[in-house]
Amino acid sequence: MTLGQKLRYLRSVEGRQRGLGRSLTQIELVEAMRRELGKNLSQSYLSQIENGARPHLTHTTRMLLARFFKVHPGFLVDDPKDFPLNLERDLDSTEGRLDVWFLKGAERFAKDSEVSSALMRIAAQKDTRRAVLLLGSILATPELTEGLWSLVARAPTNSDKPSPAKSKPRTSVRARRPRKVKP
Repeated sequence: MTLGQKLRYLRSVEGRQRGLGRSLTQIELVEAMRRELGKNLSQSYLSQIENGARPHLTHTTRMLLARFFKVHPGFLVDDPKDFPLNLERDLDSTEGRLDVWFLKGAERFAKDSEVSSALMRIAAQKDTRRAVLLLGSILATPELTEGLWSLVARAPTNSDKPSPAKSKPRTSVRARRPRKVKP
């Protein structure tokens, strides 16, 4: 896959993730980068990259695009010929779409660390679809759901641990042994 194909694909995924039901246009991408990152590149430069007229990116451009699309900067290069990965097939699969959806959700809920962590854990599963189906089955069984919630509620969290200032002084449970007196 060429760099241009990857950028077109990332615009497609980003548009769907933003609820547009279509790819982001190059202009929308430039405007979103300016609005969200405070930096941008020109639409004509982006067009040249996508059409192969500029086969290499500057370090600054690569980092900016990687930050916006939340991909590793090393992804933004042409793949070697006969590279086995078919990104469109893999990311367009149910598994790939679920992973992207959960990762974006984790990002959107970054201020709620528990929700963000839970979404990241789901996305990290080897079979995300199966994990979602399992969660759905658990939630469809009220007695199982309540039982699991009670187990989770009993598990201590960092916020449940008393702070040193509020702890009670320790008292010994053992009785003291009498001292031996030398005659």
